[in-house]
Amino acid sequence: MDSNADLPSLEILSTRQGPVLFHWPMPANPGALCSFANARAWQAFVLSLGIHPSLPEIVQAKFRRAQKLYMFGWLDMDVLKSGELAALAALELALRDRYIDKINAACVAAGKQPPRPSLGMLLKHVVRKDGLTNEQLPIYRRTGGNPVARLFGEGKPSLADIRNSLAHGDPFDDAPQSGLLEFVRDLINYAYRHWIAERSGVAATMDAGLR
Repeated sequence: MDSNADLPSLEILSTRQGPVLFHWPMPANPGALCSFANARAWQAFVLSLGIHPSLPEIVQAKFRRAQKLYMFGWLDMDVLKSGELAALAALELALRDRYIDKINAACVAAGKQPPRPSLGMLLKHVVRKDGLTNEQLPIYRRTGGNPVARLFGEGKPSLADIRNSLAHGDPFDDAPQSGLLEFVRDLINYAYRHWIAERSGVAATMDAGLR
């Protein structure tokens, strides 16, 4: 089966002619305006941001839906905003899969009632309990900045703030978040780094694509 069969065709995307500008982080400029000459260039860029292929199929499917909506964002920025919500939904699913059992076990061991973790709680857990640092994120090594701060709310808006605004506020009021799909890709790959290592037979790495 063609893995790209469910994605928008270049024929459809090319009904809008380029070049088109998108906000995407670049070295020393997290809010840079990047120009894509045509629909093919944008489609290839979005495809390059895929999560590791060994991840569970349900996570793959949810993240791929986000990529699909990002591609349609070439035609209408409102669709790209829907892609942001889809990307954050894929992230929350991945974090629940990787961490919910650990969070619950720690609560039981401490004699506490396991909570219903929010996205914000799960993101903090990645840093405080699973050791995430900026240096382990490819987007940081590529562009700098302080992406981990956006997991705590120290960097505004936080990923949890963005998700809440998209889900419960007016999802189309704000401009697209620069680099969100790339950041989510890195966080999902990080959460599954041991899974990836076990299935690839090599040491896990957070380098581009995770070999």
